Amino acid sequence: MSEKLIEVKDLKTQFNGKNGIVTAVDGVSFSVGKGRTLGIVGESGCGKSVTSMSILRLIPAVSGKVAGGEILFEGEDLLKKSEKEMRRIRGNEIAMIFQDSMTGLNPVMTVGKQLVETIRAHNKIDKEAAWKRAEEMLEKVGIPSPAQRLKEFPHQLSGGMRQRVMIAMALSCNAKLLIADEPTTALDVTIQAQILELMNELKKTDKTSIMLITHDMGVVAEMADDVMVMYAGKEVEYADARSVFKNPLHPYTKGLLASIPRLDQDDDRELYTIKGSVPDLDDMPEGCRFCTRCPEAKERCWKEKPGLYDVGGHKVRCFKYEKGEVLNGGEQDGTESGTD
Repeated sequence: MSEKLIEVKDLKTQFNGKNGIVTAVDGVSFSVGKGRTLGIVGESGCGKSVTSMSILRLIPAVSGKVAGGEILFEGEDLLKKSEKEMRRIRGNEIAMIFQDSMTGLNPVMTVGKQLVETIRAHNKIDKEAAWKRAEEMLEKVGIPSPAQRLKEFPHQLSGGMRQRVMIAMALSCNAKLLIADEPTTALDVTIQAQILELMNELKKTDKTSIMLITHDMGVVAEMADDVMVMYAGKEVEYADARSVFKNPLHPYTKGLLASIPRLDQDDDRELYTIKGSVPDLDDMPEGCRFCTRCPEAKERCWKEKPGLYDVGGHKVRCFKYEKGEVLNGGEQDGTESGTD
């Protein structure tokens, strides 16, 4: 096991809902090793993006808060840092590629000015050197005529180009941890492959750790060393990528994998879909959160909350595996353990 760069313990993030306080991330624990990629997967609304925003302390105070847990970055709890310290950490130590490229770019500043400002804020170089680096970064992420694009405003670029500018901005900081929230959603397949290859190069050459948030299991299979599957604010499966793809344990993970189209399947065969949708935060099932959609649910699943069980290093939140070691949650007999 590689040395941990970041370790999240029992993270709990809450928001003000219509009917009171709702918990969007409920006791999630995971770690990212140095030079490794953790893929966090799940449908929209499962808590993936909220987890990443919690790490960077970007949850808007007017609507929500990190209500509990620890976020240990190189052994220091980010939740105990001042806002001034967090501003230094964001970009320098932890960089993020946001899902929505338009919200991340200032519409009244040229692309070049924004890139140069970012580069100079995190590197001690002059304006000329920063401009040259900005041009190099745009070229790296596959933007044609980079010198010209630097002079343009965000609205003059396509959605895919804006996303690549955001990626260039994040990669230019040489951060130790890169959080990528659906980084290739707006890109065509050739550019997507180029960006993923660039991220892999970064991991190899600079030992950058990557937290990749996505719903695309194909991207996870290509990129991730470890995988955490989230559902309705909780981790339901967590193991190395090979184990998750070769031997998925949780019914939700099995459903996600079964939903991927395969070239060797009969053309007339109907694509598999997971019935139903993720429950509302203020209307969670009494028992297992997946019970309303689970093809294997028993009566017990509707009434009791399963713990997170360790099955030979493969962690899963399902009663089928309760003979494994109990890690957290639930009220079953077993030996309490850490989640590293």
